[in-house]
Amino acid sequence: MDFNGPAFGAFINLLKCMIMNYRSVLFLLLTLALMSFLAPQKFGKRTDKEVKEVFNIENYKAEGIKISEELQQRTPSNITTENFFRINSSSTLKGYVYFDKAPSKTAQFDYLIIFDSDLKIVKTKVLVYREEYGGEIGSRRWLSQFIGKSSDDSLNDIAAISGATISVRSMKNAVQDMLNSIKVLHAQKII
Repeated sequence: MDFNGPAFGAFINLLKCMIMNYRSVLFLLLTLALMSFLAPQKFGKRTDKEVKEVFNIENYKAEGIKISEELQQRTPSNITTENFFRINSSSTLKGYVYFDKAPSKTAQFDYLIIFDSDLKIVKTKVLVYREEYGGEIGSRRWLSQFIGKSSDDSLNDIAAISGATISVRSMKNAVQDMLNSIKVLHAQKII
């Protein structure tokens, strides 16, 4: 074998390229894996801003809502003291806040649902969207379709978005699951 020939040089360049691409791919995969395990912070700045804006308050207390294991089995949404909160200001119930993740085509997105004290949706927001396509579900105009919906309402009238079919379906399912969970929790006098 000629170690000084052009074929060997091309082989070495190919190996270098493969190693560089391998490192890039490995770095990308590790970054995506870490991002998918990071849950929205318990009342991070974005959530805090939305709560203050929606309820027109400066100070409030967010109380995590705890439900039993048995009741958790009956709710379609995953409800914990870390993602579902009762919002009180000046000893008055203002409403409820729920945030979670929902699947998109290849990743997940973080979303927020804010309910008033009558358990009607007053705001939905996509906090973090991790896909190249489908981010239109984060538009205020599209999300405003959920405002006023309660556990008695259907979400069949929520419009589709071309190019965001999977994310639209996922957001609608996530909101519908939470509305169904609200119905169960209200019937059990948890909220």
